[in-house]
Amino acid sequence: MSFTNRLHINDADFETRLETLLAWESVSDDAVADVVADIIKQIRTAGDSALVALTNRFDRRKVSQPSELELPASQLKQAFDHLPDDTATALEVAANRIRDFHQKQNVESWRYEEADGTQLGQKVTPLDRVGLYVPGGKAAYPSSVLMNAIPAKVAGVGELIMVVPMPDGEVSELVLAAAYVAGVDRLFTIGGAQAVAALAYGTATVPAVDKIVGPGNIYVATAKRAVFGKVGIDMIAGPSEICIVCDGQTDPDWIAADLFSQAEHDEQAQAILICDDSVYIESVIDAMQKLIVNMPRAEIIAESMARRGCCIEVENIDQAVDVINKIAPEHLELSVADPESLLGSIRHAGAIFMGRYTAEALGDYCAGPNHVLPTSGTARFSSPLGVYDFQKRSSIVNCTPAGAATLGRTASVLARGEGLVAHAVSAEARIP
Repeated sequence: MSFTNRLHINDADFETRLETLLAWESVSDDAVADVVADIIKQIRTAGDSALVALTNRFDRRKVSQPSELELPASQLKQAFDHLPDDTATALEVAANRIRDFHQKQNVESWRYEEADGTQLGQKVTPLDRVGLYVPGGKAAYPSSVLMNAIPAKVAGVGELIMVVPMPDGEVSELVLAAAYVAGVDRLFTIGGAQAVAALAYGTATVPAVDKIVGPGNIYVATAKRAVFGKVGIDMIAGPSEICIVCDGQTDPDWIAADLFSQAEHDEQAQAILICDDSVYIESVIDAMQKLIVNMPRAEIIAESMARRGCCIEVENIDQAVDVINKIAPEHLELSVADPESLLGSIRHAGAIFMGRYTAEALGDYCAGPNHVLPTSGTARFSSPLGVYDFQKRSSIVNCTPAGAATLGRTASVLARGEGLVAHAVSAEARIP
């Protein structure tokens, strides 16, 4: 295996080639959109009967009654109780660390009072009900359950509904155990666009939610985009990304493994190395060539690296910051002697891993911060999933007679300036 993409920051076509490598459109297939639109229409029209039929069709099941789609809470606990001790401990350690981190994000309601007694403020309220989509089948992502469910629970969400497909009647016991540890309230074994539609519009069996979070395939992503507005969504996530800035002093084997940690997700994943030492770049490539032979997902890694992987040579590490801010990566590793010296200049990154010993993989599972991060350059304007995504804010205005008179005069002038006379009259009515 070798990189097919090697760039130098001084190349005449550097910007163009980098833009081409970074380009990725999340949901662009019209055929997929048509299929999803039809599925959503079926769920809205026929409810449970369509949900059962679509589940049987796509997941190769033999469900006869809608009630069979829900797993009892006792089955989640049973899955946890049957875990090996080390797995149960790891799950609980990760959950506790994630919970501790997100508890620090909680925002309280607040008010302040002006001189005339008028009160202004903000009321913070958790969402009533949230839907969590978790991939199923061959995929087993208990970490995704923890990262999505725990912030919702910390925020105070009233009810958390989890959906996970159960193709051929199989479901990961580890995912069920994670749902138990995270405090999921109800779990339905449904997936695909039909699960998203059921969560958005509700059926007799599946309650409608206020927001849908969690990763899924292109049909799930397309469905989330289609129902946005009826419900909130977290984001339309693209392929996983990692950008590593290295000063050439970290063990090349570590960097090779870190790049592979994201490349192994799928063929569209992106792994980028930025370094000011061309000899070191070659040593990392050599390390990858040795490591890949021992990787179970070697074919996926090789295609990912060939298609979207890249080595970027810069003249110095400080210069790398400009490249980072252009990429706006999902995951950023600062594998340098003094990561703090770079941190202040980095404006766009989903999560930043500081120093040689902080592997991105730790953030995926148990460091504490959320691993649901903005991808495809969206770190320019969005943030990691957190408690704030499961809360909403209401403004509070409470005028005294004196405050109503003062504000009324200002509002009247502005309203009449806009030609909205009823607004002005409403404000003026409170002026003595």
